Amino acid sequence: MGRLFGTDGARGVANTELTCELAMSIGKAAAMVLLDSDDNGEKPTILIGKDTRLSSDMLEGALTAGLCSVGANVVHLGTVPTPAVAYLVRKYNASAGVMISASHNPHEFNGIKIFNSDGYKLPDALEEKIESIVIDHVIPYPTPTGENLGRVTEIPGAVDDYIDHIVESVEGDLNGLKVAVDCSNGSASATAEKLFTKLGADFRIINDKPDGININEKCGSTHIEGLVDYVKANKMECGVAFDGDADRCLAVDENGNLVDGDFLIAICAKDLKERGLLNNDAVVGTVMTNMGFNRFCEENDIKFVSTSVGDRYVLENMLENDYNLGGEQSGHVIFLDYGTTGDGQLTGVQLLSIIKRSGKTLSELSQIMQRYPQVLINVKVATDKKDKYFTDKTIKAEIDKVKEQLRHRGRILVRPSGTEPLIRVMLEGEDYKEISDLGNSVADLIRERLC
Repeated sequence: MGRLFGTDGARGVANTELTCELAMSIGKAAAMVLLDSDDNGEKPTILIGKDTRLSSDMLEGALTAGLCSVGANVVHLGTVPTPAVAYLVRKYNASAGVMISASHNPHEFNGIKIFNSDGYKLPDALEEKIESIVIDHVIPYPTPTGENLGRVTEIPGAVDDYIDHIVESVEGDLNGLKVAVDCSNGSASATAEKLFTKLGADFRIINDKPDGININEKCGSTHIEGLVDYVKANKMECGVAFDGDADRCLAVDENGNLVDGDFLIAICAKDLKERGLLNNDAVVGTVMTNMGFNRFCEENDIKFVSTSVGDRYVLENMLENDYNLGGEQSGHVIFLDYGTTGDGQLTGVQLLSIIKRSGKTLSELSQIMQRYPQVLINVKVATDKKDKYFTDKTIKAEIDKVKEQLRHRGRILVRPSGTEPLIRVMLEGEDYKEISDLGNSVADLIRERLC
């Protein structure tokens, strides 16, 4: 894990951990690492998008100042989803793109994600170079003056270009489909209404009134219960929920049952395979993917490939092996035919398109996979202790003991969060009470040893 960048960019509490000074330095260093001078002498161009957090404007200003101070031009996209930045970098032939967001985290956090000119998140090697400039000062920042400074502009129609791209990915339309849409008071608030209007859905939008501090607050994909209640109360055919920067999507069927990322990927994989569009008949997931998904793949003659947690690692595997579908249980789903990163709204409309074309309800489509009971316990620890469970012999012995007890009936996975000061303890198995008891035992030991 890098010193600044986790599995999904640099994150921290805005103005104390992720300060304006740090954001400015990241902007300077990113420009230096990513942007070699063009042969024709033109200045490089960086796109900046942001979510609806109160601190996003502040960090946008700092990043802009840093980039312009080393000679890069900046284009402000305004409030957009993270995948919009990744798409628009390619569409506008920009040198790079930056998204200011802490995704699903509470409003006091914020983050910086950087995309290269192809719309992909930076590989570890480039992030490490940026870190070495910011932290170790291995190279001095250039100080151009006069006409060599960067310029700031805007593209008012950027959101519309992204929406049109999502609309074009759908086969047919969504006419008459009664769907609830939870925008999490985040980036989707700027796009969802126009998107679902263009697709012809009979939609109802909730949590689309951001005020700077209500992003992800008891709403969206991290608090799905609000959408569950809304779908049932209003007799909707289904519902889709996004997170703060709209790169995740979870769904709710007509009965109010959660349809998580594993189910979404399974439904889409089966549809793509039946239409001859699933590259190499394979899907990429992570070590957190439910055991039931493995069984679904075996039953449908689909190859399942597992990676480390993080959609960047899913994407790397997809690119290396020419796969076009992958993602995570959390709702990060990558459709490589249409985008270079997880895209909640793209995922949502692909799912709704399948419902419309198949004539089946979401509950019927979800029967293709059986979920194994799963327990996930987040243990809050000091940031500098997140990795110490690797070397703590007592914790390791307890984990090995649980593995031995579960054997072929289940599994345990313990890992540090890439974005938060947490150690995640996940267990799966046939007996929910058994795995719950075992999980709490391991979590209690971690608290005792590392908190």
